[in-house]
Amino acid sequence: MIEMNMSKTLLLAVVLLLIGRLIRSKVSFLRKYCIPDAVVGGLLFSTLTFILYQSDIVSFQFDGTLQTFFMNIFFTASGFEAGASLIKKSGGKLGIFIVLAALLAFLQNVVAVGLSGILGVEPLIGLMTGSIPMTGGHGNAAAFAPIAEEMGATGAVTVAVAAATFGLVSGSMVGGPTANRLITKNGLMAKRKLQTTSGQIEALEEDIEETPLLSGARISKAAFLVFIALGIGAYLADLFKVILPNVTLPIHVMGMIGGAVVRNVYDKISKEENPTQLPEISIIGDVTLGLFVTMAVMTMKLWELTSLAIPLIILLLAQVVLIYIFVMLFTYKLMGKDYDAAVMTAGHIGFGMGAVPVSMANMKAVCEKYEYSKIAFIIVPVVGGMFSNFTNAAIITGFLNFLG
Repeated sequence: MIEMNMSKTLLLAVVLLLIGRLIRSKVSFLRKYCIPDAVVGGLLFSTLTFILYQSDIVSFQFDGTLQTFFMNIFFTASGFEAGASLIKKSGGKLGIFIVLAALLAFLQNVVAVGLSGILGVEPLIGLMTGSIPMTGGHGNAAAFAPIAEEMGATGAVTVAVAAATFGLVSGSMVGGPTANRLITKNGLMAKRKLQTTSGQIEALEEDIEETPLLSGARISKAAFLVFIALGIGAYLADLFKVILPNVTLPIHVMGMIGGAVVRNVYDKISKEENPTQLPEISIIGDVTLGLFVTMAVMTMKLWELTSLAIPLIILLLAQVVLIYIFVMLFTYKLMGKDYDAAVMTAGHIGFGMGAVPVSMANMKAVCEKYEYSKIAFIIVPVVGGMFSNFTNAAIITGFLNFLG
């Protein structure tokens, strides 16, 4: 086994991210269908480690310290995008998206349990391919699968973790192409330009400041604001535990809340014009997102998928079909059938099958090809990173109780 410490893991992630960027720049297919750089480079390496592992040549052990750190910094930086005026104007869509995320999680479990009976799979094992690993990701797989094992579902942890890995890969590969198809098929960019001309987009995104020349002072200030917000988020997490001791919110979610708090408070008390360093904070977010997603993908243990029997693979493929149909029929249409809705569709697929960082990578890849969608980068991480944790946990608990 080759042990990769923190520095070596970071070095490999940077190299793979740059390789992914180079490959994507040379392969038009990847650009056309908005496959993120981090996914390209990360999958390349995880495929190599799969071959090496299966051949009994060598395996790798990675240090996940910086992966967690970059994830927290990225979400905190994302919180700074939540200006009060934009949140107020997106309130209706935010509520709709919360309902959509909960509905998808419910249907994922209905499909998982329903097909289990047809395929001859124990329902509790089948549930491990539903919203636990899909909407919930590896975190929920680690939290809820042991409960299923205690209820008698032997092997639930293995299935749930493998299903979460499948979801990460699938969400990364399906999200961008789906959004791209919606944009091209419906001529959404042309419609967006007409909206921009009439002032509708400017009205929604009026708090975007003009990008100034970057300077050391501005970059330092941006970094300090992000670090302060992350620390505030940690204290908010402690406070949350006191108020609701039986409910746990991930620290990266609290960091995002900390970012929103610092942004809005600082905007109020500062005498500067456009005091928050949004362009620089956005750069910090982009860098940490790329590194985090690369680390998450490159460290995937793809051989865990080989342990799944054919019926379980069918269950997982059914989840891919479900989310594609769902976002096309509901997410895209109910979120407005416009460019922003298409970008949010890529994001919904990302956290609906894997994790919020996959959502952000999907949306970033789409926006790099077309145009930035500010409302998508507010609504998707807020719902996927916070609200869906509550709704999905409640839905999972209900299904576990029903099957128990």
